Amino acid sequence: MRRKLAGALAALALPITVSAATLTETDFLVDLPVVLSASRLSQPLTHTPAAVTIIDQDMISASGFRDIPDLLRLVPGFTVAYTDINTWGVGYHGMADAFSRRMQVLVDGRSVYLPGFGQVQWNYLPLSIEDIDHIEVVRGPNAAAYGANAFFGVINIITKDPLQVQGMHASGQVGGQNNHGALVRYGGSTGDFRYRLSLFENWRDRFDTHSERTDTKNLDFRGEYNLSNTDEVTVNIGLSRAQWRWGYSDDVFNPVRDDANAGGEHFQVKFRRVTDEHTEWSLQFYHTRDFLEDSYLVPGDFLVDFGQQHWRDDLEFEMINTLNDKTRMVWGAEARWEGVDASKWFFYGMDARTGAMQRLFGNIEWMPEERWIINGGIMAERHYYTGMDFSPRLAVNYLVSPDHSFRASIGQAYRSPTFFEVEGYNPYAYAPNGDLQPEKVLSREIGYIGHVHSLNLDVDTRLFSDRVRKIIGDTDIDPGPTRVLQNFNMNFANIRGADIQLKWRPVSAFDLIMNFARVHIDSSDNDISNSSPKNNFSALAMYRLPEGWEASMGVYKTGTMKWIAGGDTTKAFTRVDARLARKWKLHGHPVELSIVGQDLANERYAEELNTNLFGRRAYVGVSFDW
Repeated sequence: MRRKLAGALAALALPITVSAATLTETDFLVDLPVVLSASRLSQPLTHTPAAVTIIDQDMISASGFRDIPDLLRLVPGFTVAYTDINTWGVGYHGMADAFSRRMQVLVDGRSVYLPGFGQVQWNYLPLSIEDIDHIEVVRGPNAAAYGANAFFGVINIITKDPLQVQGMHASGQVGGQNNHGALVRYGGSTGDFRYRLSLFENWRDRFDTHSERTDTKNLDFRGEYNLSNTDEVTVNIGLSRAQWRWGYSDDVFNPVRDDANAGGEHFQVKFRRVTDEHTEWSLQFYHTRDFLEDSYLVPGDFLVDFGQQHWRDDLEFEMINTLNDKTRMVWGAEARWEGVDASKWFFYGMDARTGAMQRLFGNIEWMPEERWIINGGIMAERHYYTGMDFSPRLAVNYLVSPDHSFRASIGQAYRSPTFFEVEGYNPYAYAPNGDLQPEKVLSREIGYIGHVHSLNLDVDTRLFSDRVRKIIGDTDIDPGPTRVLQNFNMNFANIRGADIQLKWRPVSAFDLIMNFARVHIDSSDNDISNSSPKNNFSALAMYRLPEGWEASMGVYKTGTMKWIAGGDTTKAFTRVDARLARKWKLHGHPVELSIVGQDLANERYAEELNTNLFGRRAYVGVSFDW
């Protein structure tokens, strides 16, 4: 993201500059790549303790994607697939499954993974892709800032400020494979209060071979109120309801069914105070609830009930201090209560499972010399299953110049087991294990980020080595004809490799973004060893033509890999997408018409399972603003 920084309080968002010279008005007006997710401090990419990829609005539009997980194909090292249970699998450098449980996913600072099984229900997030301002993806463990589940990375989705979307906006898409959607949004303001309200509905049928259809209705509200020159309150409210249909018409154990209902809601409020030019603090509370109502009969009139409900209440305090002209820090505390109430298929004869968790965290940025930046951080977390864990990180950045920086870092992260992994019980399928320990990763990396002015080229590279221990996996503990699974800390993995991102703008009308990752995994489990493609490549080209025309093309090439926890070994594929759009004004109001083609090479590749075939399709979109 490149955003304009202006105003007297902007100094709070600026990092300590390389030069000790006094800041001028020009410093506030230049474009700076600033991110928040690496350390909870706003920093330019050359100062961060971890590699960060920014997916901005231009990339979102040019990609033609309509589903948020698809956007992660634009990040080096990420693998993305739609599964056979109406959800998405997202992985980074291996250990990818249908639950995305080893990454922290945030929407405006609110964690959206479900505590019962650890998954992220991407399909019914009450968030339109058109309401996203940008996404910050931290590539690598970041538990020092965000705790458990920031095991391999952080995906931080930041939505648009109401001031960015004033007035009425309507859009719609219609296309093949029964894929279409509609959005109506209004942004307004009165006095010191500004707001936006979005109502939208999406219909999806993902695969060519069988039904994986969803119909999701969503409401999303964000309001911001300036209580004074120093105090602000932000409120987010979301509601989602979905109907799912999936299965195979000729499979009696996985029949087509359309009686699955899912959804969720959240309420989030944040108070922020800027005490002075050196200090600000915030207090945030949010409540989330997600549910799934699903049951069906298998041969023998045996009812399988997958019904479940997840909830979370979270209170977080955060303080940011500028201690002197060389040192800044952020610290805070968090308390969380969460639980799951699921059918006896998952927790046989048990009541709802609940747990309380507490966190203390701190991150400091220190610049002892003009060219050196030291970032240190630690998270102390008391989990209801595993007790106290500490996740430290230390990073040293050397600035060759304001535009070129080298980084070396080492850190440790944990992933706490979920309610189901510890206490899941069914006499015919799985047994609980109360002795599970958290998964642990020790991560080391060397990185370089720079901007070559003569070529207008941005380079971001990362060499990494992740030592993962105590990986939770299941094994059959019943010697008889039935199969009863139980989870154990049974595996390890050593993950090494490199990823690189290039952003090139040879002329003002053309952008090219290229990503490449090379990964090698040694593990005690063959599935884990093959859970990442050895080579992963993507490219997105954007061309702005005269008279409002825009053209873009995306190429996504993924090698052979194994999706763990029930997935198949899927073959390598190359997917090619393209988009053509035109913007103009009708009676003074902006209009955009676009056409998007996906998988134009018609390779019909497999996602997660070899029977999940995605083939060529297209859709047309239109939007109006008034």
